Amino acid sequence: MSHTSVDVHAVRTLTETDPDTLLVDVRTPAEYESARIPGAVNLPLQAVDAHLERIASRTGGRLVIVCQSGARALRFQEKLAGAGAADTAVLTGGMNAWRAAGGPVVEGRRTWALERQVRLVAGGIVLASVLASVWWPPAVWVAGFIGAGLTFAAITDTCAMGMALAKLPYNRPRGVLDIEGSLARVAPRA
Repeated sequence: MSHTSVDVHAVRTLTETDPDTLLVDVRTPAEYESARIPGAVNLPLQAVDAHLERIASRTGGRLVIVCQSGARALRFQEKLAGAGAADTAVLTGGMNAWRAAGGPVVEGRRTWALERQVRLVAGGIVLASVLASVWWPPAVWVAGFIGAGLTFAAITDTCAMGMALAKLPYNRPRGVLDIEGSLARVAPRA
């Protein structure tokens, strides 16, 4: 499997035929709680750096990395590759593709995906600053700043607003994330 991307059909086949395959969902705990692939473990991208060496050195078996659309999963895969881990794949299109293909999903408490939250916050700030500029013209610069930030996020495939939103209590529900439990499944101790 090495460092690749795989489609929904390939992931379904792989999980059915190879019991050592593990699905690692790198979305926020709230996104994971909302809907996840059966058997996937949650290891949010923002928590990976603290445990990267453990994950990379003790990965026992194949990892298929999942996020909402594929971007965060690719970042996780790059981090693992940089730390020396092999035999990883990213689910092409993430949960969006999985759902579109009719893959089985464990449903939970409905929350908004992080990308949707970014669109709401960015759009709301732009709208408010444009409206405020009617009374105070310099407020339009806030809209320009958000536009520049979104452009930078697209070019670099990072999102400072998304990283900030991921830290909010809404995206970190209590009792959902068990980092040690996830790490035990992803990187069992020798």
